[in-house]
Amino acid sequence: METHVLLLQIAAILVTARVFAEIAARLNSPRVIGELCAGIVLGPSLLGWITPNEPIKLLAEIGIILLLFEVGLETDLGRLVQAGQRALVLAIVGFVVPFLLGFGICYYTFEQPMLVSLFIGGTLTATSIGVTVRILTDLGRQTSREGQIVLGAAVVDDVLGVILLAILYDFSVNGTVGLTNATTITVYVSIFFVLAPIAAKLLSVAIHHFHQISQSPGIIPITLVALVLSFAALAHMIGAPELLGGFVAGIALSRRFFLPLGLTLRIDPEFNQKVHGQMKPIIQLFTPIFFVMVGLSMDLSAIDWSSVFFWVFSLVLAFVAITGKLFAGLLVRENHYARVALGMAMVPRGEVGLIFAELGRVSGIFNNEVYAALVIVIAYTTLLSPFWIKLYYRLYGRHFAMDDDDQSKGSSNM
Repeated sequence: METHVLLLQIAAILVTARVFAEIAARLNSPRVIGELCAGIVLGPSLLGWITPNEPIKLLAEIGIILLLFEVGLETDLGRLVQAGQRALVLAIVGFVVPFLLGFGICYYTFEQPMLVSLFIGGTLTATSIGVTVRILTDLGRQTSREGQIVLGAAVVDDVLGVILLAILYDFSVNGTVGLTNATTITVYVSIFFVLAPIAAKLLSVAIHHFHQISQSPGIIPITLVALVLSFAALAHMIGAPELLGGFVAGIALSRRFFLPLGLTLRIDPEFNQKVHGQMKPIIQLFTPIFFVMVGLSMDLSAIDWSSVFFWVFSLVLAFVAITGKLFAGLLVRENHYARVALGMAMVPRGEVGLIFAELGRVSGIFNNEVYAALVIVIAYTTLLSPFWIKLYYRLYGRHFAMDDDDQSKGSSNM
């Protein structure tokens, strides 16, 4: 691709994402819907001006890494730990139920081959942490109690997804299930989650020191972006999703992160304010590229809309994809309104589902009809989730406000 074409594509993505996000906001809809629709309009589904390419994919990857860094900055680690048991229940049940239902229906009802059914079940386990976090952010719920539970569950879900992907890939290549790769990834990710935040916290002290003595502007965003990208690269090297590197870096640099064994490194509040203030424009620049990329990846024009198999198959899978996550939410120990909200927030598949589907297509496991059905299921869950989640909070938001008030009072009395 010629340089000027790529530059024009990036410019079109940024401007179109902003215009569509503004339209969505004026229509009282989440901004992420506008950004996803911008990708659908620009991509092969409609105008066909832009197709996913490696440079844009890289910029999108940086966008989601920085978004998760921002989420980590605003995360109360204490509340995230408190949500641990609930998050685990939400993640594990929301992972296992769609996988088993998806596999069983495909294998026994639609009589798909074993490997195809396993990959479809794996695709249905996904939760897009990027889409989910952005929806909650648009609603101002990212730091709420249910927001912390969903965040913890989505992180666990991502790790489980990577392990399952490694197992299915081994199965597709060797015809047998090998647990070596899965075990290695699990160990590496566990070590990473323990050591990386400590290392990031120590490095933040050095960044703070150089900020105080530096004679040149911009040292905070330059060093922090380098730190976040380095942690993302390290996460990728051990087999974890890159975005988890950004998340743990943000957690470590938040005001509420304390090192173990009683060692606490305090950084003055003014520095924390500068971190937030100087990083936000960079995050706002890159993040929309990611959501446009999700829209670009959905080629809705390639779907045979007249196929009976396509409609039956996709609607059944969509039912499994939605009810599996809702069922997981109902098992969490919260009030009824929070349980439903938790399940709904885990529904969007987004880029994570597309990764599974694309691997199945490239490996020759999925034929065109099966792949198209999965893409439309991912589109259902990704594009419609912001609408029904926002409607739900509009109808029942007062119950969550009461719970948040009770929690804040409890925290102040401790």
